[in-house]
Amino acid sequence: MLASSILDMARAHGQMIVTAESCTGGMIAAALTDIPGSSDVVDRGFVTYSNEAKNQMLDVSAESLDRFGAVSEAVAKEMAYGALVNSKADLAISVTGVAGPGGGSAEKPVGMVCFGLARQGEMPISETVQFGDLGRAHVRTQSVRHALKMLRSALLS
Repeated sequence: MLASSILDMARAHGQMIVTAESCTGGMIAAALTDIPGSSDVVDRGFVTYSNEAKNQMLDVSAESLDRFGAVSEAVAKEMAYGALVNSKADLAISVTGVAGPGGGSAEKPVGMVCFGLARQGEMPISETVQFGDLGRAHVRTQSVRHALKMLRSALLS
């Protein structure tokens, strides 16, 4: 299982993980903490659905939220970095997107999800995936899977 392998790798590297989630609403943290013994590598999870929560809990700047919107790589990076700074973790993953069924636009269609990854001593990175308008559950499930793959890749590097 992907989540188990991430926990094993984090354990082997002495790394703690933090999550910062918007459209997945805590599903990444749940995937990791569903596994017994995960508390030794999962520090905490932030569910920051509103812009206000992103700003208050993760220090995402109001300027970034206004300029780029909540669903953007800039905000995903700030979410990941903010989670790292506001935790005892070494590695942070963030996700913000349009899960649907509504809320999309021509620039940010339903199924567009931005991911951020931050680790101690490095600049945060981000990427965007277009999952398509295949239903809210699908977008959220695929977002969790993609985030876990990003964590695994970071732990392998």
